[in-house]
Amino acid sequence: MLKQAAALGVVAMATVVGLAGCAGPNPPTPGPSTVDSSTPSSTPTLEPTLTPTPLPTPTPTATPPASHSTTRPATTTTRSTQASTQWTYAPSGGPVAGSGTAWRYRIAVEAGVAVGIGEFAQLVNSTLDDPRSWTAGGQIQFQQVGSGDAAQFTVWLAAPSTAYSMCISGGIDIRVGGVPYTSCRVGNNVVLNSSRYLNAVNNYGAPLAAYRQYMVNHEVGHRLGFSHERCPGAGKPAPVMQQQTLGLQGCVAYSWPYLDGARYSGPAV
Repeated sequence: MLKQAAALGVVAMATVVGLAGCAGPNPPTPGPSTVDSSTPSSTPTLEPTLTPTPLPTPTPTATPPASHSTTRPATTTTRSTQASTQWTYAPSGGPVAGSGTAWRYRIAVEAGVAVGIGEFAQLVNSTLDDPRSWTAGGQIQFQQVGSGDAAQFTVWLAAPSTAYSMCISGGIDIRVGGVPYTSCRVGNNVVLNSSRYLNAVNNYGAPLAAYRQYMVNHEVGHRLGFSHERCPGAGKPAPVMQQQTLGLQGCVAYSWPYLDGARYSGPAV
């Protein structure tokens, strides 16, 4: 596991933001080792962290995370993946969504994950391009680029053990009950746990596609500088920055940062 984390080249940091393995500091991001998206590539090498211009809203001051729940949420696991540390990237020429500060992003899927790069890229792109997503405020523009292009973040779909290695190397433990369970954002890395992507969680109360949209919006939200929030009240939509994977706390599942054209949020954690 430590060898895998070292291969990914993510610098370990001791201070993190939020709870349950979602957001950490900004070490250098893994960069691509190849621009060919047709075949899997080896583990990426380091490249300097990039920031958009003009600068986005600053990330809040990091605080130590609270402890995990010691009880793993119930889930039905019907599909699994095997770690390989080989990656396939979506090609360049992806969509441009929104207006304002430009955030360029890459998309990669680990070999052994039972999701094609085209399918995953379509989900990520359509989520970020949705009128309820982060571009709705008119201040953010997203552009999907290829593996050889400069980017502010990469969305990785990783096997659970790989996701754990990537996240723990940035100081974030995504395990629940000893099992790599949640996803995280470390620096420029939006790391999605393929077990959650394929199987969601029990009692989510929404289709699998909605849970996947929540995953993307939540972890990208951390990259944009947003911290965790709480359910604002029983029966209300869950804020996208609520840790919905670990329970809705009386709220109703909701995948988006905007509701009825306005930024929707809950009390800070």
